[in-house]
Amino acid sequence: MLNDIEFVNQFSAELGEDYRKAKSYVKDVPTQALLHVRSFSHKLTSLLAEPKKVRFDSPNLYDRIEQLNQRRLIDVKTTRALHKLRADGNRGAHPEKYHLTPEQLQQLSERSIKQLLSLVESLFVSVTQQDKPEYYFEDFDSLAGRDLCYRAVMERDPDSQYLVGMSLKTRALMQREQELALQDSREEAVEERSTASFKQASYWFAQAADKNLNALYEHGVSLIHGYSGEADVVAGELAIAKAADAGVANAMALLGYFYLVGSKHFAVDSSLAQKYLSAAAKLEQSEAMANLGVLYYQQDDLESAYKYIHRAAQAGFPHAQYHLALMLARGEGCKQDAIKSAYWMAEAAELGQVDAMLSCAQEMLHDDGAMGQDLSQAETYLREVIKYGHSVPAMIELSIALADGILGRIDVVSAAALLKMARERANPTELEVILPLWQSLALQVDTVLGMTESPQERVSLNKAAELLSEPQISE
Repeated sequence: MLNDIEFVNQFSAELGEDYRKAKSYVKDVPTQALLHVRSFSHKLTSLLAEPKKVRFDSPNLYDRIEQLNQRRLIDVKTTRALHKLRADGNRGAHPEKYHLTPEQLQQLSERSIKQLLSLVESLFVSVTQQDKPEYYFEDFDSLAGRDLCYRAVMERDPDSQYLVGMSLKTRALMQREQELALQDSREEAVEERSTASFKQASYWFAQAADKNLNALYEHGVSLIHGYSGEADVVAGELAIAKAADAGVANAMALLGYFYLVGSKHFAVDSSLAQKYLSAAAKLEQSEAMANLGVLYYQQDDLESAYKYIHRAAQAGFPHAQYHLALMLARGEGCKQDAIKSAYWMAEAAELGQVDAMLSCAQEMLHDDGAMGQDLSQAETYLREVIKYGHSVPAMIELSIALADGILGRIDVVSAAALLKMARERANPTELEVILPLWQSLALQVDTVLGMTESPQERVSLNKAAELLSEPQISE
């Protein structure tokens, strides 16, 4: 009986190779696994277009999937599956921006492999015009990771060194985000593991930089951020420029950003920003698309700004999805459309964009028809925004909701703790909002303390009173 890799090879030898690579990286380099999943999806759209000789209007994977759907070459189930794989591939490129832990990233890559395999199963007969053979799924293993390390260390293979560096960098970025999220919620110091991971990643990028252009780009990023312990911003920017001139998409996107906003070595230059961002956008680099939209927005070319921000949103970039929602709400460069605006705001929130999560939570909580509804999603969004964005408005919103029972329960201790946290981080404008809420909640606690006879309730109320007994804000 065939194993799963042999099964996909019978479906398509070219796609079988992408599947093999994707599966081999799941355990040790899950980001690379997800990038191969995205590559598989892109090639699959070409395979599905062949019978009808469809010529795609755009290299963008989102557009290709939609074009196949509109031509009735794929059904709704296949369309959804391809979009899911596309989105997972995008999350794999920058897992730290989606607030993924290393464990969640690996689970995502394992799930994506199985979803990809399920998609091949559903398409096998129609694509190959053959009966679908039986096969079995071989478990994921770490052989590829061990082989990668061997080639990086013993054979000094630059491609392997780059991939080892990427694995370490991804781990470091996720570790750092978790450390930053936890440091404000704990009194004791949070164990810092990211620094060592960054230093190891930096070493491998430096080793491979002379022979691998992607490693050269990452080496530049490492120098700018001081992964090895000491930053050299100018040297880093020059390394990125060298990689950009060699055609590395991420490097062109970052160099374009340098020219857009200015950097230590590169002065603002709109024409060069447009040159490099456009080149990266043609290679479907989503941040380049978004920043190209920003460039056109600054130039008051709202139609072009909308075009590129929309493309970046379709590519799954959550910051672009958030800004697209704002443009649709205002009718900037497009027809005003509240329904589409809400859709893209929800998409961005689902992918962890903190401004979008806050906006969606506020929309849910302030909806006149929300009373009695399940608002657990609003609470989840607010807690995520507080955890990753340290947002004072989110702290205030959640405090009010818990104090007033909007979420289906009253929790004055948590409400007081959130208000105290907000007060410690607030700017003068936010303090003006917090002061009356602070006084109102303190009065609410004192009033109920004078009325209740429940020992358990008195314990909670006394804790809330203690939190609110700090020196009050002076007007």
